[in-house]
Amino acid sequence: MNIIEKSDEEILAMALPLWRDLVKHSNEGNYGEFAKNFSASLARALDQVAVGHQFANSELARNLSEQFDPLGIIRRGEHVTVLFRQRSTKKPGEWLGRLVLGYEDGKLRIFGASIF
Repeated sequence: MNIIEKSDEEILAMALPLWRDLVKHSNEGNYGEFAKNFSASLARALDQVAVGHQFANSELARNLSEQFDPLGIIRRGEHVTVLFRQRSTKKPGEWLGRLVLGYEDGKLRIFGASIF
């Protein structure tokens, strides 16, 4: 089944634990755990040194609140994008979190993740 055919509830049931793990491992600066569910193409595209530098130098990336709100789901092609309202434990305001999910070799994988 293509992920875009799943209901919003099914997609959120898959996305929420993945986003929660990304927040946790970003706060810990643990790149290995942070990237464990990445697609092969995303893992190849990210330079571990650059990501490690971001973890070390980004106040936002190391202080994400574990409380976040799903805002919506966008379906396109063979992927879904789940949008989140994300907060920081140290910086005031809200950010937009983006999690792109799809299947690779029959397994659910992260094809993109970012905070704006």
